[in-house]
Amino acid sequence: MSWQWWSVLPVWVIALSAAIGIGLAAPASKEGSWIPIAFAGTVTLTFFIQLAIQRKEGLVLRAMASIGGSVLILAAATGILALVH
Repeated sequence: MSWQWWSVLPVWVIALSAAIGIGLAAPASKEGSWIPIAFAGTVTLTFFIQLAIQRKEGLVLRAMASIGGSVLILAAATGILALVH
């Protein structure tokens, strides 16, 4: 593959840590409002990392993998938090 995992994995780690932090720290009534904020942060981080790399080849694939993984992680966290609370 021509795109680098090291530019995708940090975004996934941040999304997972944000989901865990929201689950532990946010009150049950406010969890739904913090998940979109975490997603916005991962999208911003994705574009920051991809612009810092300064490689045109595979930009769309790397961004799609970062954002798609974040969506899956945060969607799973939303489902788990909905079941727990």
